[in-house]
Amino acid sequence: MNKSQVLHWWQSGVVYQIYPRSFQDTNSDGIGDLEGIIQRLDYLNDGTPNSLGIDAIWISPFYPSPMKDFGYDVADYCDVDPMFGDLATF
Repeated sequence: MNKSQVLHWWQSGVVYQIYPRSFQDTNSDGIGDLEGIIQRLDYLNDGTPNSLGIDAIWISPFYPSPMKDFGYDVADYCDVDPMFGDLATF
């Protein structure tokens, strides 16, 4: 690569995948939720050296699902499974 070439953020950035079911539980039901993701965003990147410095997040499926394949068997791409929260939270 030529030194004068500028990289786009996605060519050198750090992407952090979040599996909502096990990331952070905020309502004590034992299942992570969207509110838990929101509460931890500053830890992922708050602009200071104390955070992980994440450039983007990839959220694993949180859509309504029969959960035979841990959420990857999506039943409705236009909604949020109630175990993870709701569209207003998203």
